[in-house]
Amino acid sequence: MRTDPGPLTGKVALVTGASSGLGEATALRFAELGAGVVLAARRAERCEALAARIVASGGIAHAVRADMASATDVQAMVATTLERFGRLDCAVNNAGVAGPMRTPLAEVSEADWDAVIDVNLKGTWRCMKHEIPAMLAGDGGAIVNVASIYGLKPSDVGHSTYAASKHGVIGLTRSAAADYGQCALRINAVAPGFTRSEMVDPGRPGGAEHYARMVARHSGMNRLGEAAEAANAIVWLCSPEASYINGAVLAVDGGGATRMY
Repeated sequence: MRTDPGPLTGKVALVTGASSGLGEATALRFAELGAGVVLAARRAERCEALAARIVASGGIAHAVRADMASATDVQAMVATTLERFGRLDCAVNNAGVAGPMRTPLAEVSEADWDAVIDVNLKGTWRCMKHEIPAMLAGDGGAIVNVASIYGLKPSDVGHSTYAASKHGVIGLTRSAAADYGQCALRINAVAPGFTRSEMVDPGRPGGAEHYARMVARHSGMNRLGEAAEAANAIVWLCSPEASYINGAVLAVDGGGATRMY
């Protein structure tokens, strides 16, 4: 952690899905640049451990247990942020679930469909519903919603529910950006490609071969992304350096390849 004041010193950032992967990397990057960070996820113990790491390194962090499928949890998450820090400047809505994979659309159960949409799409809406008023009550701010390359193109791995949810996140982001662009509030999205995480783990049985095929089809750099690479893009979109970027969707995917052969 840096000892000199960082460019985000005095700012407060809320990161959902902060217990691992991209969310964890994003929280660490915010803290490195001087922001106070609220870490939110269902796995409270992992957020608490990450908060302790940040504090031990000289940063500022607080952990909150929150399920993005619960309106009560989401409202309490934002309220806790305001109670603890008195403001909210940046929010990263990253929490998500994968849902059924390698499953043709007509074979997806209604329960599975609802579960994915409830977290990935409606959960993002729930977060913004409470984050936006908190930011408007202060000096404005920046929100980044985490979509996916499958929010920009079809899924080719029987992942239709996830793709539908992430297309929805992009539409929600662009529409909200138009609603609040004149209110000192910027709302953007990132669309990560295949990035190492609990969802994308080449160490699983058969994982190395599977992800080698996927990156050959979807990454012009022919490799998996690292969580820190997506985190850098997210935090940059929240920073003053991105002050005239609003309603954008930034693909962090190594350059699309989509070699369908």
